[in-house]
Amino acid sequence: MLMNPANRLARLHYLPSHFRQLSGGDHVVCAVSGARIELDMLRYWSVEHQEAYATAEIATRRLLGKE
Repeated sequence: MLMNPANRLARLHYLPSHFRQLSGGDHVVCAVSGARIELDMLRYWSVEHQEAYATAEIATRRLLGKE
């Protein structure tokens, strides 16, 4: 039976230029702000920390160690 991934948290493996979806879902959560990020809007993440970020500003601050 196929499950509808709507409103489910996805598990991802972050790679340098893309991510691999490990479990069905339609969003992830920003590691800093806790904001919901739809998968089709996910643009910023850290391969090293395996975290998603809602905005470029949040990602930059996190990677510079200011978050």
